[in-house]
Amino acid sequence: MTAAMHRYDPARQRLAFGLAGLAGLVDATGFVVAGGYFTSFMSGNTTRMGVELVERPALALVPLGLIGCFLGGVILGGLLVRRAAGRHKRVLLGLVAGLLGAGAIALAAGATAPFLALAATAMGLANNIFVRDGEVTVGVTYMTGALVRFGQGIAARLGGESLPATRGYGLLWSALAAGAAAGGALCLVDRTLAAGAACGAALVLWAFAFRLEQAAR
Repeated sequence: MTAAMHRYDPARQRLAFGLAGLAGLVDATGFVVAGGYFTSFMSGNTTRMGVELVERPALALVPLGLIGCFLGGVILGGLLVRRAAGRHKRVLLGLVAGLLGAGAIALAAGATAPFLALAATAMGLANNIFVRDGEVTVGVTYMTGALVRFGQGIAARLGGESLPATRGYGLLWSALAAGAAAGGALCLVDRTLAAGAACGAALVLWAFAFRLEQAAR
């Protein structure tokens, strides 16, 4: 991930924070629904897959399937970015909202597997929203890199230096954590409510992205 948060204007930084919050909400909901698997945290799914290949091989198909859906979303998103120059944020977020809405309907009908597949695909798509020259500039569903940059910034400040490239990453991680907490809280009430809230949040972000791209014309 390119350290580029500080290069974006405040409005685009807010969009990134919103996307991270959405990822946390979706991931927490998926975690509860799937019983310990993830819809956006593919490192966790990879670890689960490795362990289960040894202990219970049949169960390894679950994280493998989620990884495949996420990867498919990334690939689809990458293709759409190339075809929707100047409006890819709204296009991708519209698809993300549609997939999450379909997933919420599936979950309400008791179909957990389609919900998980659609949610993972949506999160793969979301990682193409902040791209430059074909590379992701801000990862919005995975935070290991963000925490590393945040830690590097703290170290620089403790050493009496300024490291502007690390600014914003602590807030990005915090947004994902807050979204996950919200998802967990909503799941205590109703898992379908949590899934529906994710769709609603994606629609709000779509509207925000639409305004951003219109203003940039």
